Amino acid sequence: MNSRSVFPVLSGGEVYESEGVGLFLPCAHESDLPRSVLDIVASGEAFCVNTAFPLVFDGLSALRQDKKRFTLTLVGLGDVGATVLLGLKLLGSDIDSIRIYDPNEALCARYEAEFNQILPMYSDVPKVEIADRSKLFDCDAFLFTASVGVPPVTENIPDVRMFQYARNRAMLKRYAIEARESGFSGLFAQISDPVDHLSRAVFIDSNTASDGTMDFLGLLPEQIQGYGLGVMRARAEYTADKIGVDRRDIRVYGPHGNGLIVANSPNENYDDDISLALTEAARTANLRVRELGFKPYIAPGISSACVSILKTLRGQWHWSAVPMGGAYMGCESRFTHSGIEIRREKLSPKLTERLTETFDTLRRFDYR
Repeated sequence: MNSRSVFPVLSGGEVYESEGVGLFLPCAHESDLPRSVLDIVASGEAFCVNTAFPLVFDGLSALRQDKKRFTLTLVGLGDVGATVLLGLKLLGSDIDSIRIYDPNEALCARYEAEFNQILPMYSDVPKVEIADRSKLFDCDAFLFTASVGVPPVTENIPDVRMFQYARNRAMLKRYAIEARESGFSGLFAQISDPVDHLSRAVFIDSNTASDGTMDFLGLLPEQIQGYGLGVMRARAEYTADKIGVDRRDIRVYGPHGNGLIVANSPNENYDDDISLALTEAARTANLRVRELGFKPYIAPGISSACVSILKTLRGQWHWSAVPMGGAYMGCESRFTHSGIEIRREKLSPKLTERLTETFDTLRRFDYR
């Protein structure tokens, strides 16, 4: 319940680390591993496997596949889903097909027609197809954007994302169970809000047997990522430009909403006042758009979902919520053949304190 199933080992001491905020810092643990093992670590080919997960070696086999072309399934064709679909159609040069599904069959038919009538800027544009409901998980990545009960812009709700948790969790549960039953080995990309909490819910629900016990025969923790942090990075950079702050050293962590952490710089140049101002501006940017009378879905659909998922599949650094110590914590990471590699660097003590507070809050949340 509190461990990753597989992760790359870049220094010998990482084998002994507990999972928490320390994973963002350079490893402080000494290693007593044999020299022969340390030589493998030095080569960059070492990884750690938790054999308590019955399906971990199946998952590892899937990770080791060197795929260059991908098939995606996109569930939910509301405002966010349509925006994600457009971005993937225009930017997904390594995607063979995007299979779309929505209960509204007319909407599926419309988008299948319109998106396949877009003139290409390059030769390998993905084809948009209507998904067979019984084969949603016959893909490399499953993208879930469907949402229930997004409040109208006229309602003044402090945290719109958490407002959606209970109903989105109920809707998402059947897809988590279907992923389990189909033996899905790809990426489950959770996009509807709140992405961090729902990612953890997908892990729990897919690993729960029909009698209510946890048997861990569903998705491995690394198979699930939550996509909400990319837009927070973009919003922080947007604000930095407005107030004259250098955007190059900005870091973002934590959930897509309350608990978000933006830092103007990770280490000696960290400024708490500037960082808190950037955090507040990024956290509430969606409310500024709602005050104008619009739902803020364009930037999240492109920055958090489309761009970040493409970078995930390509093994590039991106921003998403990843499994860590019994929660899904937003950070910069990349998907490798040996699991998820998290960006590690020296951090300001004050920033580390903020990270610890957010991480502890995520862990304490009642996911049941």
